Amino acid sequence: MAGPTTRPEPLISAPAPAATAPVAPRRLLGVDLARAVAVLAMFAAHVGPNPVPSGAGWLMVAANGRAPAVFTLIAGFSLALARGGLQPRRDPGGIRAVAVRCAVMALVGLLLTTQPGVLIILTFYAAYFLAAEPFTRLRPAVLTACAAAGVVLGPLLSYVIGPLTGHWASGRGGTPALSDFTTWSGTFNFFDKLLVTGGYPFLTYFPYVLVGLALGRLVDVHRTRPVLRMTLWGAAAAVAGHGISWWAVEHGGGRQALLEGIARHHAWAVDRPDPIVSVLARQIGAIPSTDWHWLLLSEPYSQTPFETLANAGVGAAVIGLCLFVVRLRPLATVLNPLAVTGTMALSVYVVHAFAISNFVHGPDGWVKLAWFCVTAVVGCWVWQRCFARTALRYGPLESGLRALTRKL
Repeated sequence: MAGPTTRPEPLISAPAPAATAPVAPRRLLGVDLARAVAVLAMFAAHVGPNPVPSGAGWLMVAANGRAPAVFTLIAGFSLALARGGLQPRRDPGGIRAVAVRCAVMALVGLLLTTQPGVLIILTFYAAYFLAAEPFTRLRPAVLTACAAAGVVLGPLLSYVIGPLTGHWASGRGGTPALSDFTTWSGTFNFFDKLLVTGGYPFLTYFPYVLVGLALGRLVDVHRTRPVLRMTLWGAAAAVAGHGISWWAVEHGGGRQALLEGIARHHAWAVDRPDPIVSVLARQIGAIPSTDWHWLLLSEPYSQTPFETLANAGVGAAVIGLCLFVVRLRPLATVLNPLAVTGTMALSVYVVHAFAISNFVHGPDGWVKLAWFCVTAVVGCWVWQRCFARTALRYGPLESGLRALTRKL
């Protein structure tokens, strides 16, 4: 995998009131722990060594392509819990508070895009949460149906609509920027990237929010059995997504069809060691629209129905496992400092993006990854200990958002 200039930025946590002082309710501790795991996966994808399927390299393989999806799903799950979970309630601040949070997040994202070499997610993320508001009011059955439809239809619509905006064989994977608004064509491109052809387009990533919302409305996080069922079903979905894709590509004629399509539409990749991976590396967040067999893949960042299903399964399994682990008091005590990192994911995201862009240079590797992980975990833990009895305990940016929206 290439360095930070080509790696997509994964998603951060939802701006929901999930942060707590050092001792948190265990169900929230489990969600914060899951988010912290996604933070570490984000670091692995950005500054860790290349994903190689051997030895410790399997950790990089596990993180590759999954961190953004898991973050987004956890955010939807957190949003459902913030609205009452099994017994939903309205956001005290209403749609105005949601709009303000999303506007601030989008503005921060647009400002970060001025930093060189970093693909920022925050503007996409703001769009997800603004769109999620109506779905928080749906009944669980309807919400589950919408989530299931999104997993399939989102990637299909991306495949169909992409060519209509000039992205047929390549060119996807950009990020909206302030400079887009200087011209009418740039403004169109801004929304095109935001919805269809960007690095984290709405069509292929919003389904993770819906899956997270549905799980948060269906699973009683206070009880062990529902949590374990979510973990097992999530693992089964991950295996099914990757397994069916593997069979269709390797034994159902998919690979041969793709290689023939590459020879017609991506001739430059024919002589590469793996032509399919080489073509996918040219765009992020979607597949080319040159051959429907691309939809059979489940490669990292391809955002096909199979990868979406698999990533959603991984996200559900991670949340369930973390919720179960923190039920054991000794483990909860040990893991609490790590979970604190999950409560400040927005601040961690912004600081890490700024650091990669301005201060962190040279080849990626285990040493750089260790520095990022240790600095984030220790820094967040120290911050919370220092401000535990103040309004700043939620994290610098998180506290600012809470203060801003509390007045609405």
